[in-house]
Amino acid sequence: MTKKQANAERGPRLDTATVVRTALELLDENGLDALSTRAVADRLGVRMNTVLWHVKTKARLLELMADAVAGEVPLDGLPDAWDARAREIARRYRRALLAHRDGAALVAGTYPAEPHTLRLAEALVGTLLDGGRTEREAAWTTWTLVYLTLGLTQEEQAAAGLPLADRLAQTVSATTHPALHRTLGHLAAESFAERFEFGLDAVLG
Repeated sequence: MTKKQANAERGPRLDTATVVRTALELLDENGLDALSTRAVADRLGVRMNTVLWHVKTKARLLELMADAVAGEVPLDGLPDAWDARAREIARRYRRALLAHRDGAALVAGTYPAEPHTLRLAEALVGTLLDGGRTEREAAWTTWTLVYLTLGLTQEEQAAAGLPLADRLAQTVSATTHPALHRTLGHLAAESFAERFEFGLDAVLG
């Protein structure tokens, strides 16, 4: 490809935001395992090198996608009380992850220090500081809330459509796993939202 051709392909009809938006569309259609820079290029009708000119590597593309998901978390109209505000930010974050197929797995595999992600982190850390947490407590509680949200949401998305309760009932023995057997009724897939709220209460008090 000549320099002139490359410039034409990455002209006004294609920019980094378009590449990221297209990658998110493919994520929703086919899942994280099927996502590739070649698939993005094919969808856009350009050469793969053109996509890489905008995002450099697949790892960088995933970071930008994760940041775009964070950008879908609205931070307006939040409660004034710090604890209610922290819970609502976490709930909105969970909803943004659930809005995309494999959304939690996408974000969990990245560490984007990008504008939308930093904006979300700033809101949550600031909320915890407003609640009287020390700097360390605010930072570490933020991590705990993020890990809770990512981990539980990733499990929820992976379990979608799978007979989790039936599988556990077949493998967990009252004799071999007495404690697990007693709690089987609380491990059903439909309890994810309740488990999330339980986790928020455990972390925030």
